[in-house]
Amino acid sequence: MSLFKTQQQTKEIGIRKVNGGTIKEILMMLNLDIIKWAVIAFIIACPMAYYAIKKWLENFVYKTSIDWWVFAIAVIISLIIALLTVSWQTYKAAISNPVESLRDE
Repeated sequence: MSLFKTQQQTKEIGIRKVNGGTIKEILMMLNLDIIKWAVIAFIIACPMAYYAIKKWLENFVYKTSIDWWVFAIAVIISLIIALLTVSWQTYKAAISNPVESLRDE
């Protein structure tokens, strides 16, 4: 998804670089979009996962509770992986020569 998004916005990245945009601004622009989608996915998946785990745990003799920190760790790890992946693709696009992406225009 990050590679597709970066390839879609190569011309926009090139125009931003020509107009004085920094690598940090370009990284923030694309990373915030991915973070938004990851948080929305977590909001949707968290209640479903809680319900599924609760139903699965009912079948065991020894009962245990589901703590909130399990979901917090899961979202932190998934956000770190998403940010590393997106940042790598975005950084490669941000350091490229803007002439290469704008050559077709």
